[in-house]
Amino acid sequence: MKTSLCRKWKIGRKIYYFDSGKEYETEIFARTLHEMIGEIMEEEGKRGVLALCIGTDRSTGDSLGPLIGYKLKEHEVRQIQIVGTLERPIHAMNLEQSMAMIRIRYPKHVIVAVDASVGSQDHVGCITLGKGALRPGLGVCKDLQAVGDIFITGIVGGYGNYDPLMLQSVRLSMVMKMADYICESVFLVEQFLENRALV
Repeated sequence: MKTSLCRKWKIGRKIYYFDSGKEYETEIFARTLHEMIGEIMEEEGKRGVLALCIGTDRSTGDSLGPLIGYKLKEHEVRQIQIVGTLERPIHAMNLEQSMAMIRIRYPKHVIVAVDASVGSQDHVGCITLGKGALRPGLGVCKDLQAVGDIFITGIVGGYGNYDPLMLQSVRLSMVMKMADYICESVFLVEQFLENRALV
């Protein structure tokens, strides 16, 4: 990891940083995510898991969520519901409507919200994981509702650059590397959940 220490924000949440270039760490990421899911299921009586993949296929830097949704659907994960793909992206224009649908169809699911984000320049290419809601759009000055019980973000740009055009110049290779890393971790979580269901 570019920084191996987990950091605490003002609200006291632990945020774990993972370097997407270190594919051998996907199991650590997966075990941490699985543990978070289990804790929320136990605390809140939830029974399923839903990956809410946020972003748009119209911007390279904001395509992380839909790419992940597409890859997970193609892999046909069974223990995790997927909302947000390249064909049916979840973005600023339909987020509210999508969340209303999710509350009706998946009221007892742990929601893992996945999105691209901005961060400090030395964390570009890193993936964050933590408990709590995600605020989509903050990096480009959009004020959208907070969503999710757990968040995963891929840091595609640095703080201070609030120009939405910045997202157009993000290298697709970096976004794909982060998408592959996150998907590989989610595939492992799927196996953990299947094993748990068999017990």
